[in-house]
Amino acid sequence: MTVISITLPPELLRKFETFMESKGYYSRSEAFRDAIRNLISESEIAAIQTETVAATIMVTCDHERKDIDLKMIELRHEFDDVVIENVHRHIGEKYCLEIFITQGNNTRILNLINRLRGMHGIQQVKSMFLML
Repeated sequence: MTVISITLPPELLRKFETFMESKGYYSRSEAFRDAIRNLISESEIAAIQTETVAATIMVTCDHERKDIDLKMIELRHEFDDVVIENVHRHIGEKYCLEIFITQGNNTRILNLINRLRGMHGIQQVKSMFLML
């Protein structure tokens, strides 16, 4: 195998090592390989030419950022043709979880995901696709 090196801020490394430990990874390398496989898999889904898909999109953000709620509402309306359900929940006092259930054109859903990822204040966006 090829050896590579990366640079991480201390806080991200600490979180990564805690994550590794909780998930039972035996090495940093294996955890990074798994993360890279997941990123590649997501990219491959984006390249699939299937017109119609279903997807769930989970978004976490800081509860204090009230501007994010307004932006989410705007996006939900803009992508009304593919968003069939939307759930907003507070997770503790610090976080919000937004879940979008979507069905429709693959490109439209991927555009929604990219727009969510591009929003300031969003901490994480995860998606899962089902090819129809």
